[in-house]
Amino acid sequence: MLLSWLHFASFLLVTGYALFLFCQAVRHRYAYMRLGKASGRPPDWQNRLREVTVQALGHTKLLKDRRSGVIHLFVFYGFIVLQFGALDLIYTGLSGGEPLPLPGRRVFGLTQEIAALLVLAAAGYAAYRRYGERLARLKRGWKPAIVLLLIGALMLTVLLSLGFHRAWEGEAASAYAPVSSLIAGAASNLTPAAAEAAFFVCWWAHLVVLLTFLVYVPQSKHFHLITAPINLFVGRAEPVGKLSKLDLEDETAESFGVGKIEDFGRGQMLDFFACVECGRCTNVCPASGTGKALSPMHLITKLRDHLTEKGAAITSKSPWVPAFAFKNGSAHSMSAAAESGGPAGPGWHEGAAAGAVTDIGPTTDWQRARWSGTDRKPEEVSLIGDVMTESEIWACTTCRNCEDQCPVGNEHVDKIVDLRRYLVLTEGSVPHEAQRAMQNIERQGNPWGLSRGDRARWTGEIGGIAVPTVKDNPGFDTLFFVGSMGSYDNRSRRISRAFVRLMQEGGVNFAILGNEEKNSGDTPRRMGNELLFQQLCAENIETFRKYGVRRIVTACPHTFNTLKNEYPEFGLEGVEVLHHTQLLDGLLQEGRIVPSQPVKERIVYHDSCYLGRYNGVYDQPRNILRAIEGVELAEMDRTRENAMCCGAGGGLMWMEESAGKRVNVARTEQALETRPTMIGSACPYCLTMLEDGTKQKEADDRVKARDVAEILELAVFGAS
Repeated sequence: MLLSWLHFASFLLVTGYALFLFCQAVRHRYAYMRLGKASGRPPDWQNRLREVTVQALGHTKLLKDRRSGVIHLFVFYGFIVLQFGALDLIYTGLSGGEPLPLPGRRVFGLTQEIAALLVLAAAGYAAYRRYGERLARLKRGWKPAIVLLLIGALMLTVLLSLGFHRAWEGEAASAYAPVSSLIAGAASNLTPAAAEAAFFVCWWAHLVVLLTFLVYVPQSKHFHLITAPINLFVGRAEPVGKLSKLDLEDETAESFGVGKIEDFGRGQMLDFFACVECGRCTNVCPASGTGKALSPMHLITKLRDHLTEKGAAITSKSPWVPAFAFKNGSAHSMSAAAESGGPAGPGWHEGAAAGAVTDIGPTTDWQRARWSGTDRKPEEVSLIGDVMTESEIWACTTCRNCEDQCPVGNEHVDKIVDLRRYLVLTEGSVPHEAQRAMQNIERQGNPWGLSRGDRARWTGEIGGIAVPTVKDNPGFDTLFFVGSMGSYDNRSRRISRAFVRLMQEGGVNFAILGNEEKNSGDTPRRMGNELLFQQLCAENIETFRKYGVRRIVTACPHTFNTLKNEYPEFGLEGVEVLHHTQLLDGLLQEGRIVPSQPVKERIVYHDSCYLGRYNGVYDQPRNILRAIEGVELAEMDRTRENAMCCGAGGGLMWMEESAGKRVNVARTEQALETRPTMIGSACPYCLTMLEDGTKQKEADDRVKARDVAEILELAVFGAS
């Protein structure tokens, strides 16, 4: 009896202490998050619950990488099944060997053993992928190994406990208990007392491992077990293409954007602790894959480390428990050589895998090598410069492929834009090319600094085709917002011409603003110049109201996204915004445009990030191409939601790309792998980048880049 009471008391003591440590670790991290700004994002209960169900239970994002997704599926659901077995096992140990009186006991036991075997197999394969295949996106070292060892130990102690319990009770072998029957058979020579002792040794081992795992969870990337569902629930309910609005009239604001870790919102900080370090974001990042400094995974983990270290210093709450067993380590920062150098240096091609179109290895190696301890206090470590270098901040194309791949709902791009906002609005630190483009937009309304009075000049240079302005056609139904590229860029003017001809053929009652049109503000906003964006936005909305605009169409996905998703917050109401491929697809469906001329081309279509991932427009451009006789439509390996960026987004269209491999060249190589005769796109930025790519690959004599509107124009009117 005394032993039973000691056994029970020890169980309560050990379990209670572990739960105390777990709660303490969670509470301390919550205290760090409280240092951030309160989030003003109201939860959308219905949609967010659906998102949690689809993502957490359905594994839709995880299964984008089939093998990793299946591994996680086994571990996730295996652990859920085994939690019931853990309760049964704990009860069995506390009751002196009597299991819970469950209905269907034999079937329940079989599910436990199958689940344990599947989790063991999944953990073994996960270890092989990390340490055998050595996938570049996965971190290696002792921390991931600890988790795999703990999982393995949990499964083995479950099976051994079941086996020794069967030997103790003298139960016969059963097909419903294949593993425990084998273990009991192997222990058949043990006396009942010895089998009982072996059972309790394994029982305690299982309990200690389980509680160790519990305490370790909030102190590791496995905190995502708790934070990921919360992160998915409180995540974005509005369009992904919408950036947060800055209150530039706040007279109490000492700065704008994010210049220190406390400037992030608490919802953004939750991302730091939800990250599972799977590297999927970095694996698809065009910057990481071409030897730039930016790695989305390391962005999140470095911010998490910095918040943890600075939060511990400010709150005096140690992130590690039990605190007496750990000495707070030094603060971390990027080494002094980080900003001057980079993963590319002179030799990205030397570090990259031979023959690879993209390779994240040089970037991840560079990040790991330079994120190291420093003698400075955490409060002395600067967010911009020490944690995130400016080369990382300006490498982002804002393509959001990282977010599309993230299984826990992390939002990387908004954080980078917030850092840019601080640099631009507070520090005035901007790369020269970006500064020049924004100055030109401010002075002349376009990134080249060409005369405002020449914005409508293109209408007189497209072969005598009449293009009415809002003053010429005050009864227009559709405003064609041409944009700076379509108005000034010689190549993009041909897209404007093709689209105008097609609208006229389809009987669309349209007009343009002419010289009254201004830049949409997408470029300044993505570069961090919120002030210039809000000025342009207000002026454009005033112009729309002046002419009673109710429907806008544009050929630029960046303009489309800005007008559709961001302008409404600033007062644009009751206005339908379309991309030109949506309008053209509708005209084809209605029979108002008939592509009667065959176009015998093998066309591979490139998805624009701002049209596809941002706004879900994937089918309309393809519908147009499929409607043209003679077109053979091909697809790249990275297509639709996982299409790679052309390299022009986030304002990088106007900046020099000096590090590593050019993103547009990598994307062009992916397109050329499909052996096309033509590369189709639906974005003037993409078209420019792909045409440059074919020239650099010396393929422009056999592979042409064309906008979907140009291809349809050829099918409707023939060669001209």
